[in-house]
Amino acid sequence: MNYASVITSPIGNITILADDDFVYSITFAEKVTNGLLENELTRNAAGQLEAYFNGKLKVFDFPVKQKGTTFQQEVWQNLLTIPYGKTTSYANFSAHKPLAIRAIAAANGKNDIAIVVPCHRVIGSNGKLVGYAGGLWRKQWLLQHESDTEQTGQTTLKF
Repeated sequence: MNYASVITSPIGNITILADDDFVYSITFAEKVTNGLLENELTRNAAGQLEAYFNGKLKVFDFPVKQKGTTFQQEVWQNLLTIPYGKTTSYANFSAHKPLAIRAIAAANGKNDIAIVVPCHRVIGSNGKLVGYAGGLWRKQWLLQHESDTEQTGQTTLKF
């Protein structure tokens, strides 16, 4: 069975989709949720996302699982190691497999669990924002929010 919750955030509505065991999608895209009820997982995820937007949560702890190849799963797991309030470049992120940088970037772009699997923390090698399915303005907002919350001293991002 599938379940859904929708929250309103400072960067638009966010739809959370889950089955009985895992959250499998968190997206800014409009999703048809007619007939889908909430469950404990979607309510928990919604509460944690709201705490994130209020600056009170930095690490999510609900179970997530998205469909993808073994390679994509590896990339998404690696995204989880990027600390809150920090960014890394695609070159640094793919340093362990430098010949696979394009494939890693493509897998990053297929991430269906926005914010929680923090693909927004990967930026261009020149410090510029590149590629974010939710829109670069959302990526900028998320990075600035994390920087402000973490109080890393960075007041603006270089784009």
